[in-house]
Amino acid sequence: MAVLDAGPFYHGTKAHLRPGDLLTAGHISNYDRKVVMNHIYFTALSKGAGLAAEIARGDGRPRVYLVEPTGEIENDPNVTDKKFPGNPTRSYRSRQPLKIIDELERWEPFDEEFIRNLRSRIETGMGDIVN
Repeated sequence: MAVLDAGPFYHGTKAHLRPGDLLTAGHISNYDRKVVMNHIYFTALSKGAGLAAEIARGDGRPRVYLVEPTGEIENDPNVTDKKFPGNPTRSYRSRQPLKIIDELERWEPFDEEFIRNLRSRIETGMGDIVN
């Protein structure tokens, strides 16, 4: 499936980053400490990146960054092939770094109860992560 998006792209995390920083693969997952990530995941939806930031492990505050891929990107097969054909979640991944362009100050939040329930499902191994 071809990537149909030109961006802008967003990445959600609790890490404090600055413009010019690079996000790279090979680090522990934001959601499962037993998993080392072979890709960097991102989305063209700021709300989706906000969800990823809200449920990420860590003590920092949730942050959404505007990012720029530095190499090839592909549709996230964990979402597009398994759950949502056609990539309506506009979720992507890359083996090459993502460059931090800026931090978004605001994004559309999810309901707090939804976030609590999703975190609980993730902690018990029952939840799949979208981005």
